[in-house]
Amino acid sequence: MEAEDADEEQILKDHRAMFALPVDADQKATELRLFSIAPPHMLAFHLAWLSLFSNFFSTFSIPPLLAVIRDDLNLTDTDTGHAGTAAFLGSIFSRIAMGPICDLLGPRIAIATLSLLTAPVILSTSLVSSPNSFIAIRFIAGFSLANFVANQFWMSCMFSGCVVGLANGFSAGWANMGSGVTQLLMPLIYSLIMSFNVPSFAAWRLAFIVPAVFQVVTAILVLTFGQDLPSGSYKRSQKVNNKSKESLLSVISNGVKNYRAWILALTYAFSFGVELTTDNIIAQYFYDRFNVNLEVAGIIAASFGMANFFSRPSGGLVSDKLARRFGMRGRLWGLWVAQTVAGLLCLLLGRVTSLWGSILVMCAFSIFVQAAAGLTFGVVPFVSKRSLGVVSGITGGGGTMGAVVTQLLLFSGTEFSKQTSISLMGVMMIVCTLPVSLIYFPQWGGMFCGPSYSYGDHLSGPETETNHYNLLE
Repeated sequence: MEAEDADEEQILKDHRAMFALPVDADQKATELRLFSIAPPHMLAFHLAWLSLFSNFFSTFSIPPLLAVIRDDLNLTDTDTGHAGTAAFLGSIFSRIAMGPICDLLGPRIAIATLSLLTAPVILSTSLVSSPNSFIAIRFIAGFSLANFVANQFWMSCMFSGCVVGLANGFSAGWANMGSGVTQLLMPLIYSLIMSFNVPSFAAWRLAFIVPAVFQVVTAILVLTFGQDLPSGSYKRSQKVNNKSKESLLSVISNGVKNYRAWILALTYAFSFGVELTTDNIIAQYFYDRFNVNLEVAGIIAASFGMANFFSRPSGGLVSDKLARRFGMRGRLWGLWVAQTVAGLLCLLLGRVTSLWGSILVMCAFSIFVQAAAGLTFGVVPFVSKRSLGVVSGITGGGGTMGAVVTQLLLFSGTEFSKQTSISLMGVMMIVCTLPVSLIYFPQWGGMFCGPSYSYGDHLSGPETETNHYNLLE
């Protein structure tokens, strides 16, 4: 027994000597150093968030110029509403498909391929000439957001359980800022082109060269400098370990049959999904209800998305901190509390009648709803090791499905005022977070129960969460 322990310790020392960051027995980093680009762990981190940032920037590059596009193409409110829903629908299907693709091919190839395939679609926005073609462009452009699944998959391949929530939170949070940055930059790009005496109908079309080229550049960087795993490429790792190649059906079946994935998809539908819906309606809400001008409404809307710089990573950090103290029970309770508080703040946002009061509540709401999204993906990597991509895809698809549902039910008609719809959305968040209490892991327990006897006898305690990961199917 002592000899085996000595051998394991020597292997761990050898692994640590190979990398700039401390690693565990699986060569996954046990620290996250944000200001390092050391390969392969931190280089993968920065490539992952930057490439997804470009996808968010591209997908949401249309709404900031919608006023100009609408006039040029003679779009109705119904056309623009359908286009917004189409973008979310495209993201749902592609996110679900991205999971098994990552399981079989690895995240690097998946990210670069999707970015290169959708970049021409972004560029072709400059060629649209009818409402139907505009809606089709938004539908296909939404596919690029499936790289969110590959992003989270990549982080789970590179970082150990003790910091994976933090890595997922920072990688997704910084990437999500792309939707806020594009709100500020695309109008500036459009104005810059106009300053060269380019007519408006041509200027907005030329502006889309920027997000398309940005997306291509990040895809090439991922292909050139990225690495799927600490040990190398995904396929090479499978060969070295003599792993039999599982069929796509087997990988999908294992993930789909895991009830925890579907609960997390529902939870994510009312954190990230609500965040997307809020991005869509919050500027118009402040413009209509408090009579602020379009510039001020735009700044308020951008601040909601820009909060992702720290709020979503904070969710990942809290998830990891709670796990060190309380194990999986801490991760689940943290998720429930954060999302329930977010729901209460959303409910309150629709009831506040003053401008500054609404801004303050919106800021608090943005922090908690984005942190809840980070907390959700602090749990996802532990649901299924074998079908991690499928579980990530189901959860990520749930997020965009939540955006479609809330948009259609609450913000696509005149039955409710916007403030009433916002409050109802908060109630939906609170109710749909309750099923988190049903998540149970035999090796870690759940919110109200400890681990089962068979696992508990072998390994117990919060400090063994990473070791238990190897027991997952």
